[in-house]
Amino acid sequence: MWKKIRAAAIALLGAVVLLALAGWAYVDSLALQREPVANTASVAADLEFLQRRIPPTRGRILAVVTSTAHFDNGRRKAGYELTELSRAYWVFLANGYEVDIASPRGGEPPMVKDDDLVDADYAFLNDADARVKLAATLPLARIDPARYAAVYFVGGKGAMFDFVGNADIQRIVRELLPRGAVGAVCHGPAALLDMTAADGRPLLQGRRLTAFSNAEELFLIEDARAHFPFLLQEALAAQGAVFVEAPMYLENTVSDGRLITGQNPWSSWGVAEAMVRALGHEPVARTLTAEEYSVRLLATYHGSGLAAALAQKRELPRSDKRLLLMHALVAAMRWEPMHAYRLQKLARA
Repeated sequence: MWKKIRAAAIALLGAVVLLALAGWAYVDSLALQREPVANTASVAADLEFLQRRIPPTRGRILAVVTSTAHFDNGRRKAGYELTELSRAYWVFLANGYEVDIASPRGGEPPMVKDDDLVDADYAFLNDADARVKLAATLPLARIDPARYAAVYFVGGKGAMFDFVGNADIQRIVRELLPRGAVGAVCHGPAALLDMTAADGRPLLQGRRLTAFSNAEELFLIEDARAHFPFLLQEALAAQGAVFVEAPMYLENTVSDGRLITGQNPWSSWGVAEAMVRALGHEPVARTLTAEEYSVRLLATYHGSGLAAALAQKRELPRSDKRLLLMHALVAAMRWEPMHAYRLQKLARA
């Protein structure tokens, strides 16, 4: 996400040379590249909440990723988002579930790995079992939903192309939603489109949910309408869903009975833990990441102002300066200089 936003900033401000120079100077002043990053050598044993792992006696959860590698006639990369798979994967394992990974075509799916990874993401990449599962994901056509307690649809732009109308996805959701849990994050809720309930009505009619919002999509891809078959927020609402939108790039997990959805990658932890609750268990205690603490700070800032966020920051054990500065950059790109200034102040306090 860092690279995407930085590139978008330079492109946006590069329309006029003077603004481009000013924009580059502003981006450079944030010094994002000099902020600490995660430990690339992390392994599962380093994740403190896995030390309290419950034995795998509660059943299996199916994680579904896209098989679509590119879109826009091959000019743009699609794939699934690593962070949306890895964080949920560890939550499910910590809470007593085995995890299988499937995709529409099976085999090794296309991964999108951004530069905002945390220790849990590197632990997933370094895990032998996870690598084996990713190298040979299960084809959806072979999945027997009776073997699973829940299904989790991982986001990534590819989901906009091969999740929608997929007969195997519809078969799995129809069986699991009445008795288990169905979760989806970011672009993953595209899997829920074009489904009907037993009475013939759209499955989403009247259901509260969320997904990657129009604001988030159009911020990163200004002409997204020209490259996607639809915008996800609009498509979900058109089928009767009650869309619950939070500020851009903040955690937002929405539970409607056994259906749990998350707005963006920062919602992955929340969706996975809400799915565990929907299955009847309180999730294993987990220390929040610095990134999650920063998301809470940002929510306080947007809801109660800078003074409240500064006071909260003094009480937190840690925060992620990079994430706070990223939001300052987003504000600057949206021509909101006061928000950019205040968020920089929050980051550097």
